Amino acid sequence: MAVKKKAKPLLIILIMIGFIIVLLGSYLFCTAPVDRKNQNMIDISIESGSSVREIAEQLKKEKIIRSPLLFQVYVKLSDISSLKAATYQLSPSMNLREIVDTLEKGSNYNPNLVVLTFKEGQRITDYAKSIEKKTNHSYDEVISVFNDREYLNTLIAKSWFLTEDILQEGIYYPLEGYLAPDTYHFEDKDVEITTIVEKLLDEMEKVLEPYQSVISQDIHSYLTMASIVELEGTNTENRKMIVGIFHNRLNSGMNMGSDVTTYYGLQVAMTSDLTSEQFASSNQYNTRSTTMIGKLPIGPICAPSKSSIEASLYPTDSDYLFFVADKNGKIYYTKTMKEHDEKVAEIKAKGDWIW
Repeated sequence: MAVKKKAKPLLIILIMIGFIIVLLGSYLFCTAPVDRKNQNMIDISIESGSSVREIAEQLKKEKIIRSPLLFQVYVKLSDISSLKAATYQLSPSMNLREIVDTLEKGSNYNPNLVVLTFKEGQRITDYAKSIEKKTNHSYDEVISVFNDREYLNTLIAKSWFLTEDILQEGIYYPLEGYLAPDTYHFEDKDVEITTIVEKLLDEMEKVLEPYQSVISQDIHSYLTMASIVELEGTNTENRKMIVGIFHNRLNSGMNMGSDVTTYYGLQVAMTSDLTSEQFASSNQYNTRSTTMIGKLPIGPICAPSKSSIEASLYPTDSDYLFFVADKNGKIYYTKTMKEHDEKVAEIKAKGDWIW
């Protein structure tokens, strides 16, 4: 009997240890992520006045947590005064601590947020298509605002870098080249088109401000040149060289001879070669035309990057009059038409012609 009495306290201790292990295991299991590999973000809206219990049940329903009870205990033991009402993006890969910390801090996440990305080298028409896709405005509505002369005059009146040059007769889209390419965020799909325009103009002002003393002398010409070398070059260095070559051609009584201006003048995509008749077509954008000797296009042909703007302001001096790029983006510079034609033939013979 004495032996049995000594064994009883040991048994109790072992049971207690087992119980503690079970509790600890359960705690670790319930506070761990529901699914570490699932990083998909789920929109969770916590309504104002929701209790901790209601929030816990909601998170359980969305499979963000395992145990509503443990969630409530964790919040209580963590001495958290409140969980903020808001819309959150939570993931099954988050552990309990991360989830509670997020709910305590609150969120500015807006599930209706519209993200618009405009890329360097895109045309105004590309911008309009993006806006139509992401907002409640049609393509025609966007273009109508972009070309509204009354509205454009109000913009000119309050902006140092917008001038009457954008309203010249013959310009396809007055704001072409003036709307800074970047990624922008707006509250929802009902955002006004004018709000989008003015936000992009504000960004362009920031881009141009460091160059204001130089570029304001003839900003329209600089942005026009920048838009051309955006499509002709691939980096600041070769764009500066190309701008220098264009200056040499213009100063020598030649036309610029830029193919990308022909595509814009015809309003066609640069996805295939053009005919000789198309290259020779006469309009105020096509610098391949004999009517454009010594002239820049009437306005920009796309959205230039900061690299291209810098190149237009600070070109590289050289004796070259010609350049050509292969399909890999490598650019070759030559001084005579004979050398240029030979280089073109060489590129084609290698199978490296762009088309």
